Amino acid sequence: MSVIKEAIVLNDDNTLSFGNYRLVDKQKVEFEANGNLYKVRTHKDVTRLSKNTQLLLETVPGATVHHLKVTDKEVTFSIEGSGGTQVTLELENDSHYTIYIDDVSIGNIATNFAGKISFGMELSDKEQSVKIEKH
Repeated sequence: MSVIKEAIVLNDDNTLSFGNYRLVDKQKVEFEANGNLYKVRTHKDVTRLSKNTQLLLETVPGATVHHLKVTDKEVTFSIEGSGGTQVTLELENDSHYTIYIDDVSIGNIATNFAGKISFGMELSDKEQSVKIEKH
């Protein structure tokens, strides 16, 4: 895969792809899909996606996220970038999740009172799949 030149796109399977970790200058885009307003800010230092003003996913430094799908029970996407990256998602508060990278469990994590979880990944130009399952 490759970076998203439009900053954010709605895929044929109704998932979102967004971000361009190769940009030097910030790119900000608002995007409406399925009755929701999405805002993406992306460049080499950060990629941030919000839905209806609430954080959905953020990477530091920036990354490209492909086929993001969020349900009540799980979040799935693939991701590419450059080097060590911190991924933060806002999910349901006071809940427990298991994180899988390329189908390998990297452990269980509990959200804080704001519903956020964070974990680190070593990214490259090769996509890695991520699945976060709610217990």
